[in-house]
Amino acid sequence: MWARTAPCRAPPRAHEGWGAGGPSSDTLRDVVVKLLVALGVLVFPVPALVMGARGLTKRPGYSADEPADRVSYVLLVAMRGLVLLLVFALSAVILVSTIGAVVVDVPLHGMVYVLFGLDVLLALIVVLSFGRRARRPVRRRVSPAAR
Repeated sequence: MWARTAPCRAPPRAHEGWGAGGPSSDTLRDVVVKLLVALGVLVFPVPALVMGARGLTKRPGYSADEPADRVSYVLLVAMRGLVLLLVFALSAVILVSTIGAVVVDVPLHGMVYVLFGLDVLLALIVVLSFGRRARRPVRRRVSPAAR
């Protein structure tokens, strides 16, 4: 009545980095790329995070007397804080992923590279907008004839 079928076997596991003989180590190129991604996060987004935290509440031309200025100031600081929080979270995820991938000897997921690009772009926004120092007004030299 019931047809006899072949025994059910589990599908083979398709782990990247595992060959027929067991775990295979990454090539030197793979390790260097992982370390360059981690170094890239430490060189640009982390210092941008520090510079952005310093310039978080600074706003040239802010007047505490104007209520409209207060509302826009609170909104501006909240948006800056959100960007800094996002840069911090992305940097932490990327560093944990890359260092973990180097230690455990597994390949990086493709999304890590996308998050790295997003992290660098957000850090660039921070540096170019509120992370840089405010320029001081240039003092004009007084000519000796005016004395």
